[in-house]
Amino acid sequence: MVFTPCAYHGYRCARRTPSPTAPARRPAWADRDDLPPLRAMTPRRLWIGAATLALVALLVVGLVQLAGSSPAPVARSKLTLAQMRARLAGSPGPLAALHAQASELLPGGLPALRRRLKALRGRPLVVNKWASWCVPCRAEFGAFQRASVTLGRKVAFVGIDSGDTSRGAAQAFLRSFPVSYPSYYDHSGAAGGAITDSAFTPVTVFFNATGGQYIRQGPYPSEAKLEADVRRYALGAAHA
Repeated sequence: MVFTPCAYHGYRCARRTPSPTAPARRPAWADRDDLPPLRAMTPRRLWIGAATLALVALLVVGLVQLAGSSPAPVARSKLTLAQMRARLAGSPGPLAALHAQASELLPGGLPALRRRLKALRGRPLVVNKWASWCVPCRAEFGAFQRASVTLGRKVAFVGIDSGDTSRGAAQAFLRSFPVSYPSYYDHSGAAGGAITDSAFTPVTVFFNATGGQYIRQGPYPSEAKLEADVRRYALGAAHA
């Protein structure tokens, strides 16, 4: 290529023009004869490629939907533990015993939890499995703060802190989200799995007075939805 002078609106410039003597350059790989031949696209290869692309597309769509479906956190209650206990004063004995242990993290694991549930047999009961590291648990805890006060004279609430590696982290969580009932510390996750029949968190189990049981996996998006399920599955007729 050679440059020839030109003028453009009073400015000097240069044009590149092909050099008549410069030979056209070939890429280095063009002279190689050791490259493997391109493999033909058979129908099977085309099908595998299309299936892979479809799988990737489904994964992308699923991740986008999952991100968009995360519930907004339910606003935490502004009531103190003393105010919660005052509103629940006069509850039946077994429920009053729970309120006296409001927001405590109890030891004993699965054996102690089973003894407590046995003592509450015949009463409407809600068991919520949570963990301090669980973001959906944090999102729904405001609903449990409120519902356990609104319905706490009729319904027993019990928590399971399942899979937390540190009691300190769980206690800090309960200081941020005080509730009117105790939770049982379940370091190994065995108690949570045994009671909720699930390895996921959060999980809520409802027991009615006749022994009917209903298990819900996933966080509650609002206090209204949680209270509706308490009334339906714990206070209502037995759910098969």
